[in-house]
Amino acid sequence: MTDTQNRRAGGRAARKAARAAPLSEAMRPVRPGMQGGTYKPLTQLDMERINEAALCALEEIGLADAPQSGIDIMVGAGAILGDDGRLRYPRALIEDMLAKANREITLCARNPKHDLHLSEKKVHYGTAGAAVHMVDVQSRSYRESTVRDLHNAARIVEHLDNIHFVQRPMVCRDVLDNREMDLNTIYACATGTEKHIGTSFTEPNFVDDAFEMLHMIAGGEDKWRERPFVSNSNCFVVPPMKFATESCQVMEKCIAGGMPILLLSAGQAGATAPAPIAGAIVQAVAECLAGLVYVNAIQPGHPAIFGTWPFVSDLRTGAMSGGSGEQALLTAGCAQMHHYYGLPGGAAAGIADAKLPDMQAGWEQAMSNVMAGLTGLNMVYEAAGMHASLLGFCHESLILGDDLLGQAMRCVRGIEVSEDTVGLETMRATCLGGPGHYLGSDQTLSLMQTEYIYPVLADRSSPKEWQEKDRPDLIEQAVARKETLIAAPTQAALPPEVDAQIRQRFKIHLN
Repeated sequence: MTDTQNRRAGGRAARKAARAAPLSEAMRPVRPGMQGGTYKPLTQLDMERINEAALCALEEIGLADAPQSGIDIMVGAGAILGDDGRLRYPRALIEDMLAKANREITLCARNPKHDLHLSEKKVHYGTAGAAVHMVDVQSRSYRESTVRDLHNAARIVEHLDNIHFVQRPMVCRDVLDNREMDLNTIYACATGTEKHIGTSFTEPNFVDDAFEMLHMIAGGEDKWRERPFVSNSNCFVVPPMKFATESCQVMEKCIAGGMPILLLSAGQAGATAPAPIAGAIVQAVAECLAGLVYVNAIQPGHPAIFGTWPFVSDLRTGAMSGGSGEQALLTAGCAQMHHYYGLPGGAAAGIADAKLPDMQAGWEQAMSNVMAGLTGLNMVYEAAGMHASLLGFCHESLILGDDLLGQAMRCVRGIEVSEDTVGLETMRATCLGGPGHYLGSDQTLSLMQTEYIYPVLADRSSPKEWQEKDRPDLIEQAVARKETLIAAPTQAALPPEVDAQIRQRFKIHLN
């Protein structure tokens, strides 16, 4: 080999090594909290009409079934209790509470590098869904989900760059006692990932035990309150326009304990919400505005995510259709209403009606995730792993979803136009006496990792290369990566003495 060839080979090796080295957060082509907002299915007039309809609904229809504590809190703030038992909300009260609401929330993680800063149109993708089954891709079958499955999901997410938080994606069906299930859900997630966690509680009486565990994990109540790394996903309403009594009592306890709240309104268009997409948004907005009054009447400025989370029905059957184009539009419209009020918000996207991670799942998950991101939804829940309209969760789909969400975030990032990126000088140098292509140009090499994102598992090889690699199968590769990630060490493991104290105090089902 000549000296010239040696230099070329050495240069290629150096460039390859540089590409393999981890990038700083600022240099990565995509990262949590990138600004969306370029897609706007609703006009300004549309949003004003939705707001007006929501305010009328709160003034004229109101919400039923609040617990007595909630009635006292909201009436004390200015809500009106009718003879029919429904709480109604004057517009002035809504305006006052919107003025008190927290408009910039940081959802803390156990590791501060994973903190989520919710404001404006910053986008974050994560899990959710409370599925009751696991998808076994190898046997193409469903089985009940377990606490080990939940823990493994958290361990997997810990290593996935494009999934930014873990809200409980499945129910621990092997833990039959509801108190133990709630506590084991927190333990399984918190010992699997250092990212932010979302969870729910079955009954108000279980919340105090959960805070005791969280204080132990955090190193004391003061440290927990300083950096609460778990939020409460709270279905405070039972659509249409009724409070969920026990969930409201849970919410009151969580606010007292310093836990951020996701105000989750999950009506189903055509069933528990109006069938028109605009009408479903109106009801969700009205319900969440009532929730905003509730929270800020208890604690002004308490971190609360405006969780307009309506779903879509297939009107032929009444079944949920989370993978539909209508669902993608519904979520995007909800995101715009969050921006209309200037509130941190969350909604659902990425749900597949498909039972397995196949082509149907791919288009269903991609469509709604990209649209949610482009609209600038702060918290995109259920973004990966969910199948069968939220009935099934799949570890392999979670891993494949990381690739999908990387591409979605690249769409969110958009196109940077500057003196450098329009590339006129590079064009001149290439075309006038240059090599006639851009493959080896300084500009191309400098942008390989900062402008472009590359999938971990998705195959971009030619058919010939694919044949030479023994025709790798995407699902088989996802299975293999799942096993690797589950076996990998996790920084989320608790110190042995803390783990022993938790196990002595609570019945932990993970070995």
